[in-house]
Amino acid sequence: MSLKLKTILGVALIEALLLAVLIGLTMDYLRSTNYDGLYKRASTTATLFASTTKDAVLSFDLASLESFTSELIQSPDILYVRILSAEGDMFAQAGEQAYLERIFSEDKDVSLVEDGVFDIQASIREGGELYGIVQLGLDTAGLNRQIDQAWQWSAVIAMGEMVLVALFSFILGSYLTSQLGKLHQAVNEISKGKTGVEVKVSGNDEIADVAKAFNKMSDRLKQASDHRDQYEQELHRLNHSLEEKVHDRTRQLSLNLQQLKQTNAELKQTQTHLVQSEKMASIGTLAAGVAHEINNPVGFVMSNVSTLVQYIDVYDGAVDRLEKIQQAEDLSAKEALLQELEIWLTQQDIRFIREDTASLLADTQEGTERIKDIVAGLKEFSHVDQDKTFKPANLNAAIEQTLKVAVKYSAEVITKLESIPDVLCDIGQIRQVLLNLIINAGHAVGDDGKILIRTGVQENMVFVSITDNGCGIKPSLQKKIFDPFFTTKEPGKGTGLGLAIAYGIMEEHKGTIELQSQPGKGTRFILRLPKSEVSDKTIPSED
Repeated sequence: MSLKLKTILGVALIEALLLAVLIGLTMDYLRSTNYDGLYKRASTTATLFASTTKDAVLSFDLASLESFTSELIQSPDILYVRILSAEGDMFAQAGEQAYLERIFSEDKDVSLVEDGVFDIQASIREGGELYGIVQLGLDTAGLNRQIDQAWQWSAVIAMGEMVLVALFSFILGSYLTSQLGKLHQAVNEISKGKTGVEVKVSGNDEIADVAKAFNKMSDRLKQASDHRDQYEQELHRLNHSLEEKVHDRTRQLSLNLQQLKQTNAELKQTQTHLVQSEKMASIGTLAAGVAHEINNPVGFVMSNVSTLVQYIDVYDGAVDRLEKIQQAEDLSAKEALLQELEIWLTQQDIRFIREDTASLLADTQEGTERIKDIVAGLKEFSHVDQDKTFKPANLNAAIEQTLKVAVKYSAEVITKLESIPDVLCDIGQIRQVLLNLIINAGHAVGDDGKILIRTGVQENMVFVSITDNGCGIKPSLQKKIFDPFFTTKEPGKGTGLGLAIAYGIMEEHKGTIELQSQPGKGTRFILRLPKSEVSDKTIPSED
């Protein structure tokens, strides 16, 4: 099959499919919107007519009922109308006799009407009791004729467009195959070893651009052939001087190594000052976390209050309408205002407002209690001894206090704290270690992970285990994790001193910090501090 035929058939097929889909969707939309409009008009007409004739039915005013039916039958698309009593007796009717003699069968869907008449009825009720029935029929033949005419016009337009597209595809295919034939002939000549081949360029379209590019390629191939020998000679000369360059590079690397050793010595001298800076950064992180945690409940409390103000406006509007109903003098005016109130309440979605109000108040109370807990935890966390002396302290309490003020994430934090003895420590430094490990775990797991914190006793040591199910740490990096200035975070987001400081604090307390990590499964840090009482408990598995 030639490219020309493929182009014609491809474009025609795509156009046919698009037109078929477009016409189908358009006709379905036209039918559904017109049928829905007719159904809504019929339902509204029947309901309004039932409301209009209710007083006449209740008072058995047959003259008024005849007048009402005569006026309604004047509508061009209403074929008949009748008013019946609750027992089925005829009060009044109007319309062509053929439609009035038909057995009434109410239609539920306009698209299912086969006799050209959409039959619908509405009840006349007062106080929940049925007093009469309104029946009427609307003409659907005219609507169906309009839809059929639209379908015919759509088919004619589609056929015309298909012919134009086929003609355009034929012209385009002829042009493409002609230009591509010239390129094919030139390529064959180059494949046989001929250089300097050129293709005649005509026009300013993409095919002409391809021909120009081909000519440039042919010229470059000729130039490449001319320069090949020159490049080979240059390569030979470069190989001859390669050993000399390698020798010079080795000497330069040796000098760089000496400079690196000197720089490393200077960095080690500066490490002590940076450790103190990292401690100050932890305090800044703590303050930022508290501000973030307070801003979150404050934000949704303010949002809830704003929504509740809008709901109060709806309640005020309902009270105003109820006052108008109470002030109305006659029954018909009250009924009209009541119907208006029901419609208005439905538009405002009063049921949702009532349910959402209770939820908003509960969320607001929860938010204020959260702010209270954060402030209380911060006050308790700030009471740190400044004399650098070791005192008995409980690690469970330290964990709970740290969690109250640590930076929170969407991850789930689970605590399983066993009954443990006090340890002799500087509780402020221990909290700094816990804060650093919890923040790192939060960064590792993101929004959907879990952080498990457990405590217990193993032999003569009290342990704290902090486990996350994040991305884990590669084995090649685990040996460096406690090195100063080593970090796996992005530049500017970590100093690399947090875990190094934690390691030094644990050594100062005659304790240990251990890393266990598997890439793709998570990371676990275990803190161990000596206790006075010996126990045979072991660290349970977090699997």
